[in-house]
Amino acid sequence: MTHAGNGAERALSFRRVLSSAAIGQFVEWYDFVIYAYSAATIAKLFFPAGDPAIAILATFAVYSVGFLARPVGGYVFGTLGDRIGRRRVLSIVILLMGSATVGIGLLPTYSQIGIFAPLLLIVCRLLQGLSAAGETVSSNSFVAEHAPPERRGRFVSFTFSFSTLAPVAAAIVVYAFSNGLSPEDYESWGWRIPFLLGGPLALVGVYIRRIVDESPAFERAVAADGISTSPLREAATVQTSAMLRAFALAAFSAVGFYSLSGYFVTYLMETGLSRSDALLSNGIAMLISFFSIWVGGELSDRFGRKPVVLFATVLSIILTVPAFRLASSASFEMALLGQALLAMDYGLYWGAFGIAVVEMFPTRTRVTGATVSFNIGYTIFGGTAPFVGTWLLLRTGSPLSPAYYIIAVAVMALLAAVTMRETAGGKMMETDASRR
Repeated sequence: MTHAGNGAERALSFRRVLSSAAIGQFVEWYDFVIYAYSAATIAKLFFPAGDPAIAILATFAVYSVGFLARPVGGYVFGTLGDRIGRRRVLSIVILLMGSATVGIGLLPTYSQIGIFAPLLLIVCRLLQGLSAAGETVSSNSFVAEHAPPERRGRFVSFTFSFSTLAPVAAAIVVYAFSNGLSPEDYESWGWRIPFLLGGPLALVGVYIRRIVDESPAFERAVAADGISTSPLREAATVQTSAMLRAFALAAFSAVGFYSLSGYFVTYLMETGLSRSDALLSNGIAMLISFFSIWVGGELSDRFGRKPVVLFATVLSIILTVPAFRLASSASFEMALLGQALLAMDYGLYWGAFGIAVVEMFPTRTRVTGATVSFNIGYTIFGGTAPFVGTWLLLRTGSPLSPAYYIIAVAVMALLAAVTMRETAGGKMMETDASRR
């Protein structure tokens, strides 16, 4: 009876872990991507330039600023995660993200306070970047260290998938307010509501994360006096190869995620699609990737992380140009089909990538090693994806130019995937120096 009770308690505890991770991933990335979906309005209100294209570039430049803080945030929150625990860090980062997002929703515009408006916007984006740096890897590590070895891919991919559901919700919210209000009302105050919603969502996430148990692997490391005093130095010297591979894999993950969720709405509008059709088609595509991630996680449990990552990367190299060609045809149906092809492929990749990158590192340096590598990749290739895509389109005049950029990053990830070690089913408590 006691054993059954203990089993029931463990099951309840694990459900709480999954819920806290899923809600946290959703809140963090809803807050982060809502900026991209509001880019056209923010460009008018905070960067009133004579050339609308220049204003859009300035808006995406500030979008990229949020990523400049990510290596710093990766170091700070990664180190804290390996030294004080995953759960406490996860509570901190979601509260910080919610505060920064509400801050954007309350900012005065350029017409009200002049140059201080874009400067304050930059500060809020930097705080969002710091927070986002600590979320994904910490959350994936937290779930992986709770999950049974043979199902780690399934459970991590399930919670990780909520990061792609966030853009769907963001698109719906922006779509509803931008179409439900007059253009004047939306530009005056309606655009702020999606940002202000980030506050209560973050508070829900904080509450749930405070009632879950700490990672068993981290607690065992504490009990065995296995906590690293300098996890970044240790990871950089002992797991150097793992950090380089994680960086390359994260680079492709980043350029795919932020091209699809952060840039495609603007891209579709620039190639002739209406705002409402661009938002709707992109929201559907992100919903497709939500379920595709589950498939990637399941396949990685059955066949291994490496085969799934390799397959999805090669598929992306093959599909990207045809997908962009379809998406740029100024037809809702073709735009949806092009994005759906990318969404299915990226979902397979993310489903295996999310668990593979945390399994590359032992418990004592897992969050730091994976988070720093992850965030450097996301800073260089994710934060710049909307800006580079817009710049390439303006510079070349070719709607396919962003596609070739994505392919180049995919080739780099493919080289890393070829040399990566299979990690499915391994022990999360492993601490030997051979994990390189």
